[in-house]
Amino acid sequence: MAESRIRATCAAADTDGCAGGLGARARPMKKLLVANRGEIARRVIHTAHAMGIATVAVHSDPDAQALHVREATQAVALGGAASADSYLRGDKLLAAARATGADALHPGYGFLSENADFAQAVLDAGLLWVGPPPAAIRALGNKAAAKALAAAHAVPCLPGYAGADQSPERFAAEARRTGYPLMVKAVAGGGGRGLRLVTDAAQLPAALASARSEALAGFGCGDLLIERALLHPRHLEVQVFADAHGACIHLGERDCSVQRRHQKLIEESPSPAVDAALRERLGACAVALARAAGYVGAGTVEFLLEEGQFFLLEMNTRLQVEHPVTEALAGLDLVEWQLRVARGEPLALAQHQVALQGHAIEVRLYAEDAQFQPHTGRVLHWSTPPATLFGRAASGALRIDHALEPGSDIPPHYDAMLGKLIMHAPTREQAIAALVRALDGTSVLGLPTNRALLAACLDHPRFRSGQALVSFLREPDGALHDLRQALLKNELQVIIPSALSAIYAENAAASALPCGLARPLQLRHQGQLHRLTVRECGAGRLQIGQTGSSTELRLTPQPDGSMRCTLARAADGAGNPGGPGNDLVRTVHDVRAVPVGALRWHWQAGSVDGWVQDASWEPATGADAGTGLGAAGNASELRAPCNGRVLALPASVGQALAAGETVVVIESMKLEHRLASPDAATLAELLVGPGQQVSPGQVLARFAAAAALPPETAP
Repeated sequence: MAESRIRATCAAADTDGCAGGLGARARPMKKLLVANRGEIARRVIHTAHAMGIATVAVHSDPDAQALHVREATQAVALGGAASADSYLRGDKLLAAARATGADALHPGYGFLSENADFAQAVLDAGLLWVGPPPAAIRALGNKAAAKALAAAHAVPCLPGYAGADQSPERFAAEARRTGYPLMVKAVAGGGGRGLRLVTDAAQLPAALASARSEALAGFGCGDLLIERALLHPRHLEVQVFADAHGACIHLGERDCSVQRRHQKLIEESPSPAVDAALRERLGACAVALARAAGYVGAGTVEFLLEEGQFFLLEMNTRLQVEHPVTEALAGLDLVEWQLRVARGEPLALAQHQVALQGHAIEVRLYAEDAQFQPHTGRVLHWSTPPATLFGRAASGALRIDHALEPGSDIPPHYDAMLGKLIMHAPTREQAIAALVRALDGTSVLGLPTNRALLAACLDHPRFRSGQALVSFLREPDGALHDLRQALLKNELQVIIPSALSAIYAENAAASALPCGLARPLQLRHQGQLHRLTVRECGAGRLQIGQTGSSTELRLTPQPDGSMRCTLARAADGAGNPGGPGNDLVRTVHDVRAVPVGALRWHWQAGSVDGWVQDASWEPATGADAGTGLGAAGNASELRAPCNGRVLALPASVGQALAAGETVVVIESMKLEHRLASPDAATLAELLVGPGQQVSPGQVLARFAAAAALPPETAP
């Protein structure tokens, strides 16, 4: 219905929102180069092909066999692995366009999508640029310039400083004037990079240095600004769209308050905190800012809302990651709108024709661990419930945007996002419930993900009641500790059957044949050892003994490759479940597992994810600690949590360290990670140097008690 309305409106060129007609200003678009990778490249290719437009994919060396490369009409190798050698090389992208005869370029999001110089180079090469004019990118892509433009057009802004004097002394003086707490921000870029919360003057110098370093690495510009921090706001954003004929409309707001590391995890629309009157005010400010900048195309104006007042955060001059939320509510394809506007066509709808229906929620699936550290690796299994890929799903249907398949490698050079799950339903409650079920039914194994955390966030009472603010996952006032404890409890409830299903799935004969002897088994889970005995009873039945109790586990392979685990225990939790007079309690779990190295497995049981290692063959040492500092006086190690590059080594050998003091700073997937001593100790050894690449689990430093060091190195 929405599609036919679009085409009819374009033909009629309604003067309220579609100024002008197709006329002489419209240009053909026959071949589109997509200057991006992963799910957004696939997303753009999908719509372009539906419109009859041929596509050109580009790729780095690690992406040579990626899905977006195979799905495009043509593909061009850029060479290199890092972004700086591939997707950030404007000269290579333009050369690929010339070589393939492309007449248009879509930048996606990230990389060069908000680079005004690149946009100008695309236009100078005679190509259609699917994005706003370079002048608008310059006016809005720089946060300082955007705030000045907004203030001139009565868009509320937070007090702060965004001047040319970037000296620490000036920032210190302006911070005293603005007052604490405040935010330090990179004036360029986004995605949470170059962003630091400062609660007092003592924190400011380190925050300025760290934010500037991250901004330089991510955006090539180290300029910063400061502004008053709101500690418990909502993060709202308004989708705007403008054409080259003077029309500009908004498509409602999205609530993006659930975040970690200043990066969004969950987005929904409409916001639980926005009524019709507030929506109109937000939309009017967003449109006013876009018009003031001479905007054309898709853009997003972001605001912070606290106690009924909203303030400009920034404007993103590109398509957002979370655009499917708006597509679901409006019944539109925003990439199609981008391509049509770039060809010179007028907007398809006027403001009064925009109809937003139901409720939509999107969650971002990341390759990261429980501490939000990004991870690389190989996807060994990937499956989802029935879903629409990229298209406009019907109400109540699941949509998944991704670029995954079994065997996909997740390299360390790019963002850690694996994909997005989007649910649209008549009500917010229905959308939440359906999306939780969809996450439970999604399986991605081989590397850590935030799948279980996303489901737990959606199911948390604070989120269900619409009260999740930006501080929702922030320590110590957020819900993160409780969520992590709940996830750990869920793992512990199913760790034994899940681990045994993984182990015995690789040796079916062991569980098929009976054995009179029980064998000891040691399982390591999150640094803790679980000791038990296992006796094979035949036909997939195992007798499990643990701390005085006995349970029976039946393993039944399922057609989809998972293992059904039926656990039977006596009602009193002890004794023989098969003994006379014992009432049995049975629990059933469907477990899917993959081996990840020698005697180690990644498993999933519904909403629970876990990692387990068979430690039966290890000598009993009594020390089962992971990478942190052990007992006082014992040597201990600091290990890399993820792939990355060493940026700095703030501590030196022989230095006495306080708990939480930074030892190594690494950069991974465009973010800085400060690795600290978990306890008071002395730094005994540094095993890496600045600029060195490190891999997960690599030992970076060793600690010792001061008394254990040779006298000449003791502090």
